[in-house]
Amino acid sequence: MSDSNRLSGLKARPKQTTLAEVRRVDEVGEARGFVDRSPRKKPGRKPSPRIHQLHPKVFPEVGEALAAEAERLGITQGQLIEVMWDLYQKRHD
Repeated sequence: MSDSNRLSGLKARPKQTTLAEVRRVDEVGEARGFVDRSPRKKPGRKPSPRIHQLHPKVFPEVGEALAAEAERLGITQGQLIEVMWDLYQKRHD
């Protein structure tokens, strides 16, 4: 093995295939039990309609007040921010 790579002289040649040939091979494979196992849809949980996450940095007393108010109302802090934003927009429109 004097040559560093004995396969260096080989060249890849693309195969000429038609859609009909590919379809025929797929049909034969399916007839013999080979089926496409690629996922039909994206696995996992469905995306939430609330897709934009906020991680605001606020003073500790503001964060505590937001958390307390959200808990008092029985909603999440994100929902509280949505309510506050809605009120803000109504006031400034």
